[in-house]
Amino acid sequence: MSLRLFDTATRELRDFTPREAGKVGMYICGLTTQGAPHIGHIRFAVAFDVLRRWLETGHGYDVTLVRNVTDIDDKVLRKAAEAGEEWFALTYRNERLTTEALDALGVEPATYEPRATGHVPDMVTLMETLIEKGHAYAAPDGSGDVYFDVRSWPEYGSLSNQSLDDMVAAEDADPRGKRDPRDFALWKGRKAEEPESASWPTPFGVGRPGWHLECSAMARRWLGDEFDIHGGGIDLRFPHHENEQAQSRAAGLGFARYWLHNAWVTVKGQKMGKSLGNSLEVRHLLENTRPIVLRYYLTAAHYRSMIEYHPGSLDEAAAAVERIEGFLERAGRRGTIVPLAVADLPAAFVESMDDDLGVSGALAVVHDTVRAGNSALDEDDDEAALAAAGSVVAMTDVLGVNPLAPHWGAGGNGEEAAATVALEALVRAQLDARQTARQERDFARADEIRDTLSAVGIEITDTPSGAQWSLARPSSRGTTDPDSTNAAPGAEKAQG
Repeated sequence: MSLRLFDTATRELRDFTPREAGKVGMYICGLTTQGAPHIGHIRFAVAFDVLRRWLETGHGYDVTLVRNVTDIDDKVLRKAAEAGEEWFALTYRNERLTTEALDALGVEPATYEPRATGHVPDMVTLMETLIEKGHAYAAPDGSGDVYFDVRSWPEYGSLSNQSLDDMVAAEDADPRGKRDPRDFALWKGRKAEEPESASWPTPFGVGRPGWHLECSAMARRWLGDEFDIHGGGIDLRFPHHENEQAQSRAAGLGFARYWLHNAWVTVKGQKMGKSLGNSLEVRHLLENTRPIVLRYYLTAAHYRSMIEYHPGSLDEAAAAVERIEGFLERAGRRGTIVPLAVADLPAAFVESMDDDLGVSGALAVVHDTVRAGNSALDEDDDEAALAAAGSVVAMTDVLGVNPLAPHWGAGGNGEEAAATVALEALVRAQLDARQTARQERDFARADEIRDTLSAVGIEITDTPSGAQWSLARPSSRGTTDPDSTNAAPGAEKAQG
């Protein structure tokens, strides 16, 4: 089965065919860096990281991924003014926090990560084209505002499946200069209370870009007039993505061929955001949760499904990760784990991933393989166990949750490998001594050995083929209550 993706524009599953054979251009709306990122913000990056990995690993495409940084907009200026600092200092600090969060969760770096403020000339060019084609106009009051004329583009509303007459007014600029209340701002003339550093000279007046114009200009700069996939959170479908598509196509650009949108992370049924007081910043969650556990949590649900966060959510993810880790540790003591070739991945795994990134089904295959591998170990079938381990490593690597990946501190160098061998020998000697004590019915001595191993973090499991051991994991269970004082507020606007 070929890769099929749910295209928001057509509202159906479509076979994915790239614009250029062997290559994929993908643009995803990154964060507006007005605040530190919470898991609701970061979900989009994890979801599209899985897509990128599957395009590259599962299908062999050369992917160019552009993830922008919106470092100037209304909320950025307001937050900076409230904090009494320069807007560019605020955005840069939060951009770094975002990068740290993405790195911690194993999200691969974008091919390009452009900032909006670095693409003003591209925006001016796009505005001039729209004005020439009769799809945009400068405000007649000389304010420096420039608007897109929504009635000039008959397809406006097609992405979000809305009729223009049913839409509310665009509240992104002073309506006095608009021909229609629903016209949206391409450019915003500088206001007296705004810092001079937040404005640029243009043929239309001094000012700054509108949010929607930024992404169209950056996508065109780095991916060309037409590209394959545009992604982002479902809350961006309207007005942001609707406006991006309208202004780009009205300018004569092919723009995105497929639109993909991920769902929210919710708390008590409500979208996560500062206004609800239920934000969970990534940096604070990682104080008590291992990064691979948080990554697994955000990966495990289908990207178009809502994730409901509750205090036990991360416990469930931690338990799943520990089952995988425990098996790989056991298998690794029987021989060398060789990752399965991509071409040999289990058919059920491939079918799930090709069906609109069905990660739930894919993870079910992972855990079925873990169970089969553990059974093989219990039966001393090392060959089958190591084959299962190689399959688990290959599948989890595609999903970004491979416990043996160097990113998570595993894989190691020669010294670490030697330490593992030494540890195995030492623990095995203790297990042999315990078995001897049990045979001699010296159960006090057997219990003492088990307690000694447990005290240093080594867990023992008795199986029909003998005792097996594994390292106890450091606490990775998420117990943060979103209503507690640990729930730090994050940025209000998710992406764009």
